[in-house]
Amino acid sequence: MTHMNGSYEGASYETPKKKKRTGLMVLLGAVSLVLIALLVAGGYLFSLARSFDNGTEKLPNAFPEESLRPVKAEASKDAVNILLLGNDTRATDQGEENFASLPNGGRSDTMMLVHIPSNREGVYVTSIMRDTWLDIPGHGSAKINAAFAYGGVALAVQTLEGLLDTRIDHVASIDFEGFKGLTDALGGVEINNPIAFTPKTSSGTTFPKGVQTLKGEEALAFVRERYAFKDGDYQRVRNQQLYVKAVMSTLMSKETLTDPAKISETVKQFAPYVAVDKTLDAVKVAKLGTTMANVRSSDMHFFTLPNKGTGRSADGQSIVVPDMDVIGSFADALQDDKVGKFVTDNGL
Repeated sequence: MTHMNGSYEGASYETPKKKKRTGLMVLLGAVSLVLIALLVAGGYLFSLARSFDNGTEKLPNAFPEESLRPVKAEASKDAVNILLLGNDTRATDQGEENFASLPNGGRSDTMMLVHIPSNREGVYVTSIMRDTWLDIPGHGSAKINAAFAYGGVALAVQTLEGLLDTRIDHVASIDFEGFKGLTDALGGVEINNPIAFTPKTSSGTTFPKGVQTLKGEEALAFVRERYAFKDGDYQRVRNQQLYVKAVMSTLMSKETLTDPAKISETVKQFAPYVAVDKTLDAVKVAKLGTTMANVRSSDMHFFTLPNKGTGRSADGQSIVVPDMDVIGSFADALQDDKVGKFVTDNGL
């Protein structure tokens, strides 16, 4: 099997850091809202679906040309792969690279590939660090988040499909601003913060160590911050995982599940910040949910795209160096619909 080759000539390697386990961005919470609605009165589901569809935007060009895309293997034809993209419209407030002059503006801060196997006995979420150094078709080697800037969603899809030799079935993107409405619609989200910190980009906000309830603006600051931490993006994704777990816990609580008005308000507040490909609507997700009735939170597995830690590119950029050998094995597992075995064999 041929996978996209990484071009790393001239890159210097620093001592690899232990791989950090990261989780879903809050976008999965929006998808899960539809699944949770299955537990509510049946007729309400379709009302919720219409609300979701009316509120979300459609991505006009989510996929590359068909001739550039891989074909699903027979073994994995019933598996589902969903690419989740998180982006921050206020990125320039953080002093990050200015992508405004690039063709598509902006870029994706967070990428996750959600894999649902054919047997529907689990969900596997691969977080892709934004600084992962890969070949971007037509642009040479760059950080993966630059793919979004250079060519929009379609180029991000093409980059990952080429890397993993695996077809992506659906794409969904969320603006970080959606965290505020989602959190407030739930009446706040309780977290147990492991590290006290003061965001460098949110004046007057501080997060002490311990249990606390986040409101809208606080939630946004909590999931956006990376400059306050020694390991930067690694702690940010851990905080995002913590937040998502708290959101899911709140969503799945008896108080929420028995309150259709709260679920409806949550969708109403969150949907405007979500964009999905033309084939992904709430009804389709709900139907997928019916095939996953036995999946529990313990059946969800989170891991990062295999990497060798941090390093430097030939032009001096700080990057995350992908482990192409292990990624090749991951690509084979996706094709063979054996991601669960891959996760077990690699201790992820």
